[in-house]
Amino acid sequence: MITNFFIPELNNHDVQELWFQQDGATCHTARATIDLLKDTLGDRLISRFGPVNWPPRSCDLTPLDYFLWGYVKSLVYADKPQTLDHLEDNIRRVIADIRPQMLEKVIEN
Repeated sequence: MITNFFIPELNNHDVQELWFQQDGATCHTARATIDLLKDTLGDRLISRFGPVNWPPRSCDLTPLDYFLWGYVKSLVYADKPQTLDHLEDNIRRVIADIRPQMLEKVIEN
């Protein structure tokens, strides 16, 4: 996912000021994953074992843990995508449709 989708997508945008943050899930913090992200993002990585450590149970990540990812997953898989292209299209569409107002309400609650 990182090498086939995420990094190529980053290369399509001006990301010199972009910071990347992720939670401490094991799949996110495997040595190979962290090394690849460090090589790509330098010191702009906020993650367990990253250049900028992300504290466990950080209050600003919790709303994403408890709402956003489940919300995105339910919409991405609603029409049961059968191909990788279809899945990627769904992910792009769902993410693009998320409005800042929704995220603000989630964080406030």
